[in-house]
Amino acid sequence: MRVCVCVCVCVHACVRVCLQLFLVSLAFVYFAKAFCGAYLKSSITQIERRFDIPSSLIGVIDGSFEMGNLLVIAFVSYFGAKLHRPRLIGIGCLIMAIGSFLIAMPHFFQGPYKYETSMSHNTQVNSTETILPCLANHSMADADGTPNVEDRKACEEAAGSSMWVYVFLGNVLRGIGETPIMPLGVSYLDDFSKQENTPFYLACIHTVGILGPMVGFMMGSYLAKIYVDIGFVNLESITITYKDSRWVGAWWLGFIVSGTVILLSSIPFFFLPKSLPKQGEEDSNHTNTELATVTEQEHFLPDEAHGDEKEKLVTFQEMVKDFIPSIKRLFKNSIYSMMILTNLVSVNSFIGMITFKPKFMEQTFGQSASKAIFLIGKCNMGCSCSLKHWDPVCAYNGMTYASPCLAGCQTSSGTGRTMVFHNCTCISDSVMKATNMSAVLGQCPRKGECDSKFKIYMALSVVGSFMSACGGTPGYIVLLRSIQPDLKSLALGMQTLIVRTLGGIPPPIYFGALIDLTCLKWGTKQCGGRGACRIYDANAFRITFLGLITGLYFLTNILGGILYVIIVKRQKKLSLRNQENENGLEGNEVSNGHASINIAKNSEDTSKESTI
Repeated sequence: MRVCVCVCVCVHACVRVCLQLFLVSLAFVYFAKAFCGAYLKSSITQIERRFDIPSSLIGVIDGSFEMGNLLVIAFVSYFGAKLHRPRLIGIGCLIMAIGSFLIAMPHFFQGPYKYETSMSHNTQVNSTETILPCLANHSMADADGTPNVEDRKACEEAAGSSMWVYVFLGNVLRGIGETPIMPLGVSYLDDFSKQENTPFYLACIHTVGILGPMVGFMMGSYLAKIYVDIGFVNLESITITYKDSRWVGAWWLGFIVSGTVILLSSIPFFFLPKSLPKQGEEDSNHTNTELATVTEQEHFLPDEAHGDEKEKLVTFQEMVKDFIPSIKRLFKNSIYSMMILTNLVSVNSFIGMITFKPKFMEQTFGQSASKAIFLIGKCNMGCSCSLKHWDPVCAYNGMTYASPCLAGCQTSSGTGRTMVFHNCTCISDSVMKATNMSAVLGQCPRKGECDSKFKIYMALSVVGSFMSACGGTPGYIVLLRSIQPDLKSLALGMQTLIVRTLGGIPPPIYFGALIDLTCLKWGTKQCGGRGACRIYDANAFRITFLGLITGLYFLTNILGGILYVIIVKRQKKLSLRNQENENGLEGNEVSNGHASINIAKNSEDTSKESTI
């Protein structure tokens, strides 16, 4: 007897430890994947500048994560539920780590970053006036011509302009590796935890996961101020600052850090069992609850004849044969289908916003309030300035000029970032005349009112994020309780498949294409051709960006209202049906001369929605 008690105590302790370990491990994985994903979003601008590519192509690179997810999500969700789920999650984490390391690889294959400039900055000269910006650009007009095909191809190969493909492939691997985490992790937790504990566990996981984006964006902000080639070049020779639109931060370093974090998060899953006793039922003989019945689902689902609930050994052929019928059963559920549609529209807005929000904040709150001067005037006519080059200078009248040559500057002094240009004839001829005809490197800063507006914008963003996050856990619970237990992993996987395919891939592409239309000045690649955008029309950018987000969120609220009506109607139908069942049982038990009442169910209707 004493031995039996000891065994029971050991079983209780083992189950409790394993479930707690899985909960902690899954929360850490949510943190790690959110950390890496948020860092990628914060590095979008840096990657765009490093490879001189437009926002539309950046959208394709960002959407490659969902492309990788799309390749395997349906199979992983369906077949993975019948395999060793913790190990599959661990393998997925390893693939994500490899993808993160692959994204950082181009930095080590490419040469030093050469930013676009209209003139050579000699770091050997001191403060003597030696560089003549206007006169030095007599040959720049020739650079406006298009190089021949052979020279351009050779230049592109030397510059490594196609290295962005590594970022694309690495992000695809991240998407493949992330696939099993959500559907298999949530279903495993829901299968082996108490029904009343599942919402609390999901809330804990998402709370820890929210820390990931915070850390990711903080690290992205920090590394964006560190020059991309730190440790490989003399920083004193760099003439631009992190506020310049040509600046590229140490984007690659963050992917090495995030890849290491994801790699560490994979370790615990290889030591967890395939299944556990249901929490609170450790003493029961039914120790395997892979397909445990969930009582709370009766509020949403019809009573189905599950038959023998015992786990059966299913062959691969049988699993394949049952795949299509399972899909049909899943999408006959109107609540599930409506939740997919609502999430789809919501994710379109969220992905588009989170992808280009750093660029939006930079262009709206960080750049000069006045448009840069690009045109040639009566003041720089003799300088033969190139309109393709971007080397902005800020005049003392608060106006930004695209280059020292276009400002009509005659001489310069100083070196590196401290270089000052003098005798700038266009400054004296401008509308906002200045007594000081000098200019310094970089774009003019914004006025003080932008700081206060930025704080208001961030405060509203925090409030909006909090309100959106409030529906996260209830949405998961509604989703889990509206489907049959044996379809749980498949339902979560199909949700991820559809939402990420139609809600993750298109938004960065069409958001980026529309944002490109607001560009005022395109950069020029080393080998010729259009590079990344240097400055946008702030007003057009703001209207385009916020207009898309507002419209999509408005549609989300409409669909959410329809979903609420469907759930309420389903509840009323089930309540009436349950009341009829109770009345029927009472009629069978009471014999008062009337005919007995029997309520029978048609087995053919078991796969349909509840009806009165």
